[in-house]
Amino acid sequence: MIRKANASDIPSMMKLIIELAVYERAPGEVTNTEQMMLSDGFGDNPLYDAFVAEIDGNIIGFAITYYRYSTWKGRCLYLEDLIVTEEHRKNGIGQKLFDCCIDFGKKNNCKKMIWQVLDWNQPAIDFYNKNNAQLDNGWINGSLDL
Repeated sequence: MIRKANASDIPSMMKLIIELAVYERAPGEVTNTEQMMLSDGFGDNPLYDAFVAEIDGNIIGFAITYYRYSTWKGRCLYLEDLIVTEEHRKNGIGQKLFDCCIDFGKKNNCKKMIWQVLDWNQPAIDFYNKNNAQLDNGWINGSLDL
């Protein structure tokens, strides 16, 4: 079952974030905390929306999104993470979460959904290609710690 996340889902979501960080070969990079996720997602001015995949009361995946603005397109939905536990991959859970995000973006007047994928993450690249996504290798991502 896919549903909107609530505050009580944060501990399970954090476990999945750590699982993703290990998969992406960057376990020491996670500095986010459950408290930060609670205040940032469920405080007075939520910064993100999240959807969880649940089986028998257990969170087995989630997607987290937020709004972004494009000077060329207008309002866009950014898909920050789409995570499914390793044991539940290849069962359509990721597709259901992805479709949920697409529907959410359409209902909220977003012109497109944007995300990133590591160039070595072939299973994810194949998933996005199956969904007719445009994968762009012409941009270099930048970031700056504040």
